[in-house]
Amino acid sequence: MLFWHSQPEHYWPTPAEHYQCGGSSILRDTVNLPIFKQEEQNLSPESELRCPAFQYTLIAATSPAVKLQEESLTYLNQGQPYEIRLLSNQKLRDSMQLRGNLVKSVIRVVFHDRRLQYSEHQQLEGWKWSRPGDRILDIDIPLSVGIIEPRMNSTMLNTIEFLWDPAKRTSVFVQVHCISTEFTLRKNGGEKGVPFRIQIDTFQQNEGGEYTEHLHSSSCQIKVFKPKGADRKQKTDREKIEKRSLQEREKYQPSYETTILTECAPWPDTSYNGSSPPSTPGLSTSGNSFNLPTPERVCSSPTHLSNASAQISGEALHAASTIHETQQWLLKNRFSNYCRMFSNFTAADLLKLSRDDVIQICGPADGIRLFNALKSRSVRPRLTVYISTGTQHNKSESSEESDSVVYQEMHLEELTTAELNRKLAPLFSLSPNQIHHTYRQGPTGIHIIVNDLMIRNFLDESCFIVTAKKVEHTEGYHLILR
Repeated sequence: MLFWHSQPEHYWPTPAEHYQCGGSSILRDTVNLPIFKQEEQNLSPESELRCPAFQYTLIAATSPAVKLQEESLTYLNQGQPYEIRLLSNQKLRDSMQLRGNLVKSVIRVVFHDRRLQYSEHQQLEGWKWSRPGDRILDIDIPLSVGIIEPRMNSTMLNTIEFLWDPAKRTSVFVQVHCISTEFTLRKNGGEKGVPFRIQIDTFQQNEGGEYTEHLHSSSCQIKVFKPKGADRKQKTDREKIEKRSLQEREKYQPSYETTILTECAPWPDTSYNGSSPPSTPGLSTSGNSFNLPTPERVCSSPTHLSNASAQISGEALHAASTIHETQQWLLKNRFSNYCRMFSNFTAADLLKLSRDDVIQICGPADGIRLFNALKSRSVRPRLTVYISTGTQHNKSESSEESDSVVYQEMHLEELTTAELNRKLAPLFSLSPNQIHHTYRQGPTGIHIIVNDLMIRNFLDESCFIVTAKKVEHTEGYHLILR
């Protein structure tokens, strides 16, 4: 492990080191820094501006199997500590007039695939459920150098944060505990796993002393394998490239011993708050505004649901529904996390999506639920019974029209006496507490107490005539099923 104890306090890459340019280029150009002190005055302003105020270096080799003009890819082993060096350019740092000596950096592991970014919350919740007590991103504090007040929020498993002094050498060791194949529908091994991104956002203090003023952001693409898997994959890629002709090799990037994180837009929440996650899982695409609308901003308030049309309040989504009505339907059916993603979708657009499309966008759990809701596939109740009140039955018997008895359909899910009483009480304008006992009329007219076991043995679609008998000297009633 490297601790840079031999490095000067103000460290910046020497001419022998390389810097990876921002933007679309992924080739590293040599930074034109002075070799001798007297050459420092001859540097052009353009060469100085090429160095950002901050630079982050992941001490892990890049893959040689990445084509030119594509972003570099770095393989990591699950749970292995990897060093990230946090460097700063003293001249540019001084020109920024930082408030205070310390800055805050926030490191995240996020999805590279934009489709997974939209369902990040659901993906991470599923990982948390399958790996209770584990974190996606961890920090190895004993190995780290120069970090102050490291924090790992228990609700943000993929995020760590800490303070550091840009004037001093700083090195943080991170561990990624999730592997790329844990977020794929089909488990085909590490090579088919989804790529992640390591993103670092740095902030300085605002006038109120809070670290919310954005300074710099950089990220790189990674894939995480089971222990030793990254080494095997790196070796396989190298051997594959070596077998190609010299002309073919020129189409691929060389492998570098370190990975330079390239500048990017900050994580979409410039007013960073360590106790709350970002407002959206998507990456920002604008350099001016990073506060993207949350589902609550895109969709109408739940208080407006009471004024919605009848077709919105129903289970089915009608093809003629407008964008606004579609958003209301998503909210009512507990799909608020996807309101932002479907903000420009009409009902017709949603209904055209296939089952595979919805699962790919929303993940298996919410995808199947959304598809079933779109196709109006309601869950069959565990037990269906038909109920008629004794008053209706007596009236029909007196008029000798027993065939005209009206029954009401009742669905039972819990199959308990409490649920049965709760659903029978409104038929007699009673509260469930007023029902003392529920009986079923047996042979020779005897009354048998209805319990949970009896309800579980009811035949589906059974018919009952229910009468209410008042209990003397109380406000309660007995219900009799026959």
